[in-house]
Amino acid sequence: MPHYTAPLRDMRFVLHELHNSADLAQLPGFEDMTADLIDPVLEEAGKFASEVLQPLNQRGDEEGCRYEDGQVYTPQGFKQAYDQFAEGGWTGISCDPAHGGQGMPVSVHMMIEEMISSANLAFGLYPGLSHGAYKAINAHATPALRDTFLPRMADGSWGGTMCLTEPHCGTDLGLIRSKAVAQPDGSYRVTGTKIFISSGEHDLTENNIHLVLARIEGAPKGIKGISLFVVPKFLVNEDGSLGERNTVTCGSIEHKMGIKASATCVMNFDDAKGWLIGVENKGMRAMFTMMNAARQGVAIQGLGVAEAAYQGAVSYARERLQGRALSGPRHPDKPADPLMVHPDVRRLLLTMRANIEGARALGAWVSKALDIADKSPDPAVRQDADDLVALMTPVLKSCFTDMGLACANMGMQVFGGHGYIREHGMEQLVRDARITLIYEGTNGVQALDLVGRKLPAHGGRLLRQFFHPVSRFIEDHAEDPQLGVFAKQLGKAFGHLQQATIHIMKLGMARPEEGGAASTDYLRLFSLVALGYMWARMAQVSIPCVGTEQDAGGFYRAKVGTARFYFERLLPETGARRSAILAGGSSILSFDDNWF
Repeated sequence: MPHYTAPLRDMRFVLHELHNSADLAQLPGFEDMTADLIDPVLEEAGKFASEVLQPLNQRGDEEGCRYEDGQVYTPQGFKQAYDQFAEGGWTGISCDPAHGGQGMPVSVHMMIEEMISSANLAFGLYPGLSHGAYKAINAHATPALRDTFLPRMADGSWGGTMCLTEPHCGTDLGLIRSKAVAQPDGSYRVTGTKIFISSGEHDLTENNIHLVLARIEGAPKGIKGISLFVVPKFLVNEDGSLGERNTVTCGSIEHKMGIKASATCVMNFDDAKGWLIGVENKGMRAMFTMMNAARQGVAIQGLGVAEAAYQGAVSYARERLQGRALSGPRHPDKPADPLMVHPDVRRLLLTMRANIEGARALGAWVSKALDIADKSPDPAVRQDADDLVALMTPVLKSCFTDMGLACANMGMQVFGGHGYIREHGMEQLVRDARITLIYEGTNGVQALDLVGRKLPAHGGRLLRQFFHPVSRFIEDHAEDPQLGVFAKQLGKAFGHLQQATIHIMKLGMARPEEGGAASTDYLRLFSLVALGYMWARMAQVSIPCVGTEQDAGGFYRAKVGTARFYFERLLPETGARRSAILAGGSSILSFDDNWF
């Protein structure tokens, strides 16, 4: 049975030392958000994840969800764990206090989401989807709808979903056929079938609040004619109590490769009563609030799975005796040396560690920008922060989920044959991680979003929020006796990114397919540089602490050592990605369809 311990020391380093959490307390509404408040919250979240959620993970995978006569039942223990989760206030951790939420910063919430994802990814999907629905309703619904739904969603007694995909319509939402008919009382009757709906039906909450994309009668064709509706499972009486069952039913649940304890449903809406959110035919604008939150959440899921795989692999590599060190026995008193002595095992573990800690730092940087975009009183500061979030969302979603699957696979490799069987839990991590590269927009779609939308947006304005700080760091530290080696290597990689960006910007406008052919390589190149920037900054913070009392356990020495590994062994991949991009897309685009 695998075990999980929340990486609290590294989380505190990222929040407080690297990204200076004291800045949060300067934002209106976050005046009390100091380390003295944040750290105990993280500690309690870590305990809940390791003591309550993680022991249910393997059992939930084996049992899965059960569908009977339109009802969905979660695995044994999930309902009790969810009740504890809600009673502890975790469902409303970053919800508005006006709705009964805790009002914590997003940058703290994302650390908690990582712990949940490490301990039990399938469980985390239920409150995760609800929080995304909460954000969309809070941002776009009328005050009456907010008052009706949000307090009960914040306290966890009601859940939430987003219903986009239809049997004939996945990424291309312009093909949606679900329809909505206006009623004299201002409501709508919504009809259609939605598939792949996470948390569409379950037994954890009293009510489920569905956000549904549909087309109002007479609306324009395509994406410009889509509206967003809130459709509850149970209608709500004027006094806030639950009324009659709405005509929303679960037709079936999917039988999946992984996240088996998460109910993935076919949802049927048959003249179901709903209410418009936002403006007619502008549903995608409102839904993107939820989709972007979901993409950032899925990125953290990838990070969480990677951390769980790393912890399992390190523990096994320390305990498993197998072979002797190439330079001679390290433990002659034992029949063999631990796996940890073998160079290739160490390479796997360091690759996992470097990616995970770099991703945690990068995710925290972007989540801090989310807090600033939401709370700063300065419009220009809010715009800059929002630009960074918009630019980095596809990067995080793709980079972190690719990493999650890769780390799960590397963890299994460390275990060898024992990783391929259920007992140790590694094969479940591989299966669970795989979906994160697909849902909330496949990673190929994220790459197209970065190249086709984010790069040219506002004349390239979004890029400044990443390119400028990276450029300043390189210029400021290139000659530094200790940081210079990192700054110069980062400068070389950044040069590769700049060359690739110019190439895509030139060709992509005139020949969009060229940009599409380069998009995945470009996103990977961008990710490598972004992680490199985080590692250079982490080295900057850590080097002065090496050898001090703070470094008694070797935390800062390990940081600098991992930074060295990242720059020497992983960052050089930028050169190969740049070469692939500059080679152009001819070999992809000119290949005859009939040859496949």
